[in-house]
Amino acid sequence: MLKDNQDAYGHQLYDFYKGRQVVEIVERDDGLIDPNESLPKYYLSEYKDWSLRERQAARYVKGKVLDIGCGGGRWSLYLQKKGHDVLGIDISPLAVKVCKLRGLRDVRVKSITEVDSRLGRFDTILMIGNNFGLFGWPKRAQQLLKRFHKMTSPDPHIIVESLDIYKRPVDPVHRRYHLRNRRRGRMPDKCASGFATGRTLPRGLTIY
Repeated sequence: MLKDNQDAYGHQLYDFYKGRQVVEIVERDDGLIDPNESLPKYYLSEYKDWSLRERQAARYVKGKVLDIGCGGGRWSLYLQKKGHDVLGIDISPLAVKVCKLRGLRDVRVKSITEVDSRLGRFDTILMIGNNFGLFGWPKRAQQLLKRFHKMTSPDPHIIVESLDIYKRPVDPVHRRYHLRNRRRGRMPDKCASGFATGRTLPRGLTIY
């Protein structure tokens, strides 16, 4: 579980849910600073505002659903309204709080490494929002996928979202960073980031 001073993601979700204007700022360890004012809104968006690939992916959801890294609950809530039995999990306590405030019936503070058969048996596992990266590295992915196999029905669907960092066109700035990570023994897309403590600017804009 994240401590409150580690939960920048949860704080931005909670602040946005409460009607504050927030900006997500990721500062990478190579000096890149990437501010984004639209992401907090997208994290809590309705189905009609999702990307085309996400709307298409939603067609493949069936039965009981485990939403790993559920964030603000946009997928879980949509599927709950569609009649699915959904369990959402996230490492962020404030994200889980936002899910509960928005009406998600079953949501818990858990990391991907805590997922096992004690949570139940599922027909669909979701890892949306590039959450395939939560596996961390190939060996752990193999271990966890074997665990998922034991807690899913005979014909399950695992719906994941990821990013091919080498698919053209690739921004040279990002490509150099990926190659540097590989030389240092990191996964190519691993981002060592720093988050500013949430603070409100004069015009009422909170940044994270």
